[in-house]
Amino acid sequence: MAKTKKYVRIKKASGSRYWYTDKIGEVFEVAREDNADYVVYNGSIDGCLVAKEDAELIVTEKRPAKVGEKVLVIDPPELNTYILPYEKAEVVGTFSNSPIERDYSGVFVRVVLGKLPEYLSDEQYEVIINNEVKNEEADGMKIDLDAKGYDELIAHGEAVMRAIRLRSYGEGYKQGKFDADMDATYMRPQEKTAQERRDEIVERAKADVSGLLKRDIGHDHEFIVNTEKRTVVDLRKLRGCTNIVRRGIAKAAPDDCFNVHIEKAIALHRALGLEVPDEYLNAPQPTEVRVGDVVRSIVDRSKEYVISEDEKARCGSGAGLTSLVAKYGKIIDDSRTEAI
Repeated sequence: MAKTKKYVRIKKASGSRYWYTDKIGEVFEVAREDNADYVVYNGSIDGCLVAKEDAELIVTEKRPAKVGEKVLVIDPPELNTYILPYEKAEVVGTFSNSPIERDYSGVFVRVVLGKLPEYLSDEQYEVIINNEVKNEEADGMKIDLDAKGYDELIAHGEAVMRAIRLRSYGEGYKQGKFDADMDATYMRPQEKTAQERRDEIVERAKADVSGLLKRDIGHDHEFIVNTEKRTVVDLRKLRGCTNIVRRGIAKAAPDDCFNVHIEKAIALHRALGLEVPDEYLNAPQPTEVRVGDVVRSIVDRSKEYVISEDEKARCGSGAGLTSLVAKYGKIIDDSRTEAI
């Protein structure tokens, strides 16, 4: 039988001298409870009391999650910019394979609307099994998204966001009357530009490479980058040996902009025998020239320039951000490894 645990998220402090007055939003593990209070571990002292009226109860179960379930993120991925410890996330996909001499499985989760899903190993989360709606209704915060006015909803803050996510994902929330006031603020993020989507994919690729390398216990990886041929080769070797166990190769298409971070992610997936995410293979092309980009002249295709902050850099292989090259040239490499 799966092991269950209880946590509480501090919602308010009904007493001005309570120890958790400055802990609003934080999560603590429950040791025990009585009719009025939870007894929690606060990191330094065991047995601190939290009034039940001041807390949201979260009950979890340690097991692999299924698509559609909510999970509590116990150990968020490194280099992640939007998943925090003890954040709630919805499972949008699962995976299971054995690329590193042991079973490795987990889930893809989404926390922020409009952001790409992030992957978690089964060790990084616990499945939430109590009803989120009951927690909201228990303290009188019953939210009717179709009837209440905009100002009242705004006053509820985080509770509104949780209710919107629940309706939208779990119960098929219908926008209806609520669309007019809430679309721009909560429901529908503005459609992202091609550049914004590419930026997200590049960041995802960086985190993906870091995470997969850490999990590939017992192996070293040597990346061979050839910017002229626009290729990245990943040589997967037994740790401490020169023997190549497997290799992965990535090559940018002739008309595509080369990005070493995306190509490394592709090569690494292939070296591990993993399916390459479609977003890496079909990333949008960059539309915004930035410092560190390599731009090809449309007048003389044999000339390439590295974009610099120095607006006077117009000789040799450099060009300024306001130069004609930056304005009309074609971006052929946006890795920007030297600019980082």
